[in-house]
Amino acid sequence: MSDETPICSAKGCRTAAVWVLAWNNPKIHAPERRKTWLACEEHREHLAQFLGLRGFLKDVVAFEEWQARES
Repeated sequence: MSDETPICSAKGCRTAAVWVLAWNNPKIHAPERRKTWLACEEHREHLAQFLGLRGFLKDVVAFEEWQARES
């Protein structure tokens, strides 16, 4: 990962991300594949609901924990 501050994936948001929302679209991705969206505190619930309603949301993890897993 780069040293740049991660930014929330919500449209128009420039706030630092503190959450990783891991998701997968089963129609186009292999079951083990995980795409990620980043979220600030304010947008975490909204983004999780968006993915959850579609059956895509697999996990919500603190950014620091996700980064540690990836190391």
